[in-house]
Amino acid sequence: MTPAQLMATRAAGTFWYITYKERNPGPQLPFDPSKKTLVILGSGWGATSLLKGLDTTDYNTIVISPKNFFLFTPLLPSVAVGTLGAKSILQPTRYVARHKARQVSVIEAEATNVDPVNKTVTFTDTSPLRPLEPTRTIPYDYLVYAVGAETQTFGIPGVKERACFMKEIGDAEQMQARFLDCIETAAFPGTSEEEKRRLLHMVVVGGGPTGIEMAGELHDFLEEDLKSWYPELHPYVRITLVEALPSVLPSFSKELIAYTERTFKESKIDILTGTMVRLVHMAVISVKGVSESSVRLKPKDSEEHDLACGLVVWAAGNKARDISRNLMAQLSEHQTNKRGILVDDHLRMLGAPSIFAVGDCTATSYAPTAQVASQQGAYLARLFKLIAKRDELARKLEELNNANDGKDVEAQKILEAESLAKQIEKIKLKPFHYSHQGSLAYIGSDKAIAELPIFGREWTSGGVATFLFWRSAYLSTLFSLRNRALVAGDWMRTKFFGR
Repeated sequence: MTPAQLMATRAAGTFWYITYKERNPGPQLPFDPSKKTLVILGSGWGATSLLKGLDTTDYNTIVISPKNFFLFTPLLPSVAVGTLGAKSILQPTRYVARHKARQVSVIEAEATNVDPVNKTVTFTDTSPLRPLEPTRTIPYDYLVYAVGAETQTFGIPGVKERACFMKEIGDAEQMQARFLDCIETAAFPGTSEEEKRRLLHMVVVGGGPTGIEMAGELHDFLEEDLKSWYPELHPYVRITLVEALPSVLPSFSKELIAYTERTFKESKIDILTGTMVRLVHMAVISVKGVSESSVRLKPKDSEEHDLACGLVVWAAGNKARDISRNLMAQLSEHQTNKRGILVDDHLRMLGAPSIFAVGDCTATSYAPTAQVASQQGAYLARLFKLIAKRDELARKLEELNNANDGKDVEAQKILEAESLAKQIEKIKLKPFHYSHQGSLAYIGSDKAIAELPIFGREWTSGGVATFLFWRSAYLSTLFSLRNRALVAGDWMRTKFFGR
């Protein structure tokens, strides 16, 4: 066997072994009544990162989430235009749970109430096939609150009812269906030129990374696929990005902002900065005919005007969920920030030391990004290991003290108690510190931008090489070999066969 054949055989054998272990995780330890109960609300970045790093032998772990999967949100715009399949960026929560040492109970339900005083969680099964008793309440010793946030509409009329959000997998699928409907309607015989221009005008609201990547992905689809399959419609295509702030990508350097704006200009993507959305209209059929859909804009230095369009994608911020607002209201003396839950340096909720909060549901000095939530989850996994060790030592010390009540205390037991007390004192819970690993964004046309901390300074880059780095970085961040293989396969399929 030649060296090349030997290497190929080893690679194939390693791949088979890894895939076999992933599909056959083996037996797990059962729940232990002597262990404390850890309840995790959510299945996003913070919750999944915690579950992946958690030593489940220390706790009886329960995960409650309305979704039974983890969603790799940075690649959601790629799903919206068909570059990736939806399943490629989904990782079942039970996959992570089945690869833990002790059994993890995964419950697909919506948490409706948290009682920080009695330490209970109430949840409801919201699926169409509901059980006879869809609402249950369970106690917890520790609770990790990672429910995320919902899309902020700022109370603008028409946004919630008519715009497409970009937060969940269902949003991407809905946007894709509406987007294709606009194209097919524009291709229908007899459609006027004015109506074609409206239908093929896509408006993206929000100049953050999600909005920028959404505009870039739309451009790629329109240039690489629509141009080939609908050549007669291509001249009517237009993309507009609307941002209320003075510039797009405010968290990036001025150099990368300028590079993005130049790239968008070359791609004929219009950028309207310093412009607020006041109203979202959609096509309405009435006895008088069909009124076209539009977005009412208010630029900083000019009058309001309507911008006719066929599709509005809303990627403009987050707000707290109802359950978060209810929880904060129960601890109003400590929870004074309406933006989210206030936590201490160890991510404990102020006013409720048994509750830990991570991710978008919190109000911290960190940006509400996947990177922050992931690091918070990994930190809590390490923290709970120390807490379990401390609680176990405290339990032994309590048993020792109770055994000595009313009896002559022996010297050996005194020494043992002192030893346990010293061990407890030595366990120091370090505060959470966020380590920024850099920022990435895809801007279309096989180009990306990156801002990375290297050797104590910010290194910035943009272009095709950065796009390759962006892809490799996201591939390495995916949670499993299955996801990496599916995403890489989808990228190859799109390159060779289109969307």
